[in-house]
Amino acid sequence: MAKELMPLAAALKSMKRSNSGLTWIQQKHVTAFLRNLAVAPNISHEIFDGLPDSRTREYVRGLLTEHGVLPQRDELRMRYDSWAAEAIERVRDPQNREMIRRYIRWHHQRRMNHMDGVARGTFLRAKQEVTVAIGLLNWLSGHDIKLPELQQSHLDVWQAEGPTTRRIAERFLKRAIKTKAAPAGLTIVPHRRGTSPRLAKPGQDEALKRIIDDGLDTRDRAAAILILVFGQQAENIARLTWNDVSITEELVTIQLGTIQIALPDPLDKPWRELAANPRHDLTASHPNTTWVFRGASPGRHIHPGHLTTRLSKLFSTRAARLGTLHELTKLAPVAIIAETLGYSPTTIERHATDSAAAYAQYVAAAKAVRQNP
Repeated sequence: MAKELMPLAAALKSMKRSNSGLTWIQQKHVTAFLRNLAVAPNISHEIFDGLPDSRTREYVRGLLTEHGVLPQRDELRMRYDSWAAEAIERVRDPQNREMIRRYIRWHHQRRMNHMDGVARGTFLRAKQEVTVAIGLLNWLSGHDIKLPELQQSHLDVWQAEGPTTRRIAERFLKRAIKTKAAPAGLTIVPHRRGTSPRLAKPGQDEALKRIIDDGLDTRDRAAAILILVFGQQAENIARLTWNDVSITEELVTIQLGTIQIALPDPLDKPWRELAANPRHDLTASHPNTTWVFRGASPGRHIHPGHLTTRLSKLFSTRAARLGTLHELTKLAPVAIIAETLGYSPTTIERHATDSAAAYAQYVAAAKAVRQNP
């Protein structure tokens, strides 16, 4: 065995549930992968990148990173770079290909370079924006239209022919105009805010009652409370660590924004149970992790998409979150909600405006009924 792999071997031997480690190693594809790795000239991320992409490759990479064999690195950033290199090749026109390359480099990758770590939302939005931009450029190529010759009528036809996600090309278009690659004055119909469905107050109350009363999975109950009561996004919940949580005999508090928020009984119970049984602590995957919601991959938190899927049997996480924010803006000033829950004041202000508009409509309707019984 390569000496670099010795820490991994020691970690597997010391697992609380060692038989699961043996079962994993004895799988043919895992055995073959580890044998090939053992004879590699050195163990590095570059060596891993050169191996065929597979779940086994990334799982072993995660294990080696967690046990200090490989250095930590931003995997989402690396995945984006790899994806972007392939995406550029999908652009048909060479001139447009260079335009997309510059857009990726100076808009998305430059922004990622200034982040401490690329969030899943940033990763997915960057992919989607580039994908839609490529779709626009290839549509233009298919109609023999060069980007400098683009007209508003062309944009209107392209946007009308496709899904609503085509509006996401707005950022690419603005950059193309700014760099004089496209004519000035062109616009894409923006997304209409406030049109997403919200879970109404009765639905929120019923979902919360189920979470408290039913024998659901502890992790699901703990996460659902943060969505239904505090309007938190699944991505932010997945990134919580035990450093954000304080549990004493008297009180459970969680820091979502800049303030510690207390969870009263019975909302605190799932969190106490989760602290006592944090999951994924019997294998070598999480030797020193502080993640509250540990994932199946070594050293990583639960995938937000997986968390959303698990909670979908109870409610739509997006509708529930928007419904909660809508209700909260009726109870407290925008600045306090934003600071407490970790949202930007602009986001909460938008929900407050929608909430006030809905209330005004209700008052007008009630007045009309009284006047015309």
